[in-house]
Amino acid sequence: MNLIPTPKILLKTALLLASGAFSTISFAHSAGATTDADGSNANATILAAITCEDDGHGEPDGLFAQIKDLSEPVDGLLISIQLYKGIQAITDTDTVSGDADYSEGIQLNAGPGVYQILVNKTDVGPRTFDVIWHCMTEDHDHTGTGIILRQFQ
Repeated sequence: MNLIPTPKILLKTALLLASGAFSTISFAHSAGATTDADGSNANATILAAITCEDDGHGEPDGLFAQIKDLSEPVDGLLISIQLYKGIQAITDTDTVSGDADYSEGIQLNAGPGVYQILVNKTDVGPRTFDVIWHCMTEDHDHTGTGIILRQFQ
C-alpha cells in the first residue's frame, strides 16, 4: 500500500481546502487560495456569491473588498477582483505583483442582497492570493455576510 499522495490527490486536497475557505458565514471575512495551480490557464477565474443582510447591525448599503497577491513577483502577472450586483460593477487590481500589500479596495453600494465576486489574473502562472470582504451599512458598520463558492478553476 502506497501512503505517499500523488500530485493529483494533493491538488484535489488543496482545492477542497480552498473551497472550504470560501464557504463561510462569519465575521472573519477573508480567505485565500491559489488559482491556476499548474500555471497553464491564463483565463482561470474564481466566482463566489456574497450575501449581505441585516443581522441586527443595520441594513447593508454595500460590499467592500480588497485583494492581495501573495505569490512571488512576476512581471505582467497581476490579480484582480470584480464585484457586481444587478447592473452595477466595480474592479480593483493589486498593481504590484507579489508584494505584501492589499489593493486600494473597492466598495459597491447596491444595498442588501447577493453580490457576485470574481477573481482573475492577467496571464498564465499560478497566483496565491488573499481577499478581504465586508458587507457594510451606510454608517460603515459591519453587517451580516455569507459567501458561497460558485466556480474555482
